[in-house]
Amino acid sequence: MRQIDFDIDPDDLAAAMALDPAIVDEEDARKFHTGLQAVSMYRLSHRLWNEGRKLEAREINYVAHQMTGCDIHPAAEVGKRFFVDHATGVVIGETAVIGDDVMIYQGVTLGGVSTSKGKRHPTVGNNVVIGANASVLGNITIGNNVRIGAGSVVLIDVPDDCTVVGVPGRIVKKAGIKCTGDVLMHNQLPDPERDRIARLEGEIATLRAQLASLEKQLGRDRD
Repeated sequence: MRQIDFDIDPDDLAAAMALDPAIVDEEDARKFHTGLQAVSMYRLSHRLWNEGRKLEAREINYVAHQMTGCDIHPAAEVGKRFFVDHATGVVIGETAVIGDDVMIYQGVTLGGVSTSKGKRHPTVGNNVVIGANASVLGNITIGNNVRIGAGSVVLIDVPDDCTVVGVPGRIVKKAGIKCTGDVLMHNQLPDPERDRIARLEGEIATLRAQLASLEKQLGRDRD
């Protein structure tokens, strides 16, 4: 495998140090953090792509994928302080646009639903967290301060300050967690299915009570 020399952006390094408690120190991050390496190699490939050196850009993209398991197309646009927590299985398509201070976990896909040459991948705002194995698909817009739960499949636009969970993804505004918090607390995400079942159980209990009351009333009337 070809050895690629790449620089690590200080902002990306700072984001990794702040967001990954498993990192020992900056040397550990530089040498062994595959997410940081993937982002750094992407930034080199992106610069070469914009300079018209597309074959070189694609070669770096290919090596980065082999080294880290993360595939970020050189043409994708990624903002400052981008953090990938475990690079394995991350796929970011050619026309994806990502804002500042975005954090994604392993297995995330920012993919397309079309084979057209136009804009076919998501646009992600600032301060967004996307949980493990979530898929955000198509030319959709994810707003600022959005949290997407692990395993969700998002196919529609998401406004600012929302949480999305489920398959297909459902928007749950400020329910169960603070949408403007620093991290995505996977164990505190709202569960729309659980809430729906709870409402149905409540309605059934109410109907049973009403039925019992009617039966009691009918019994008195017969007496």
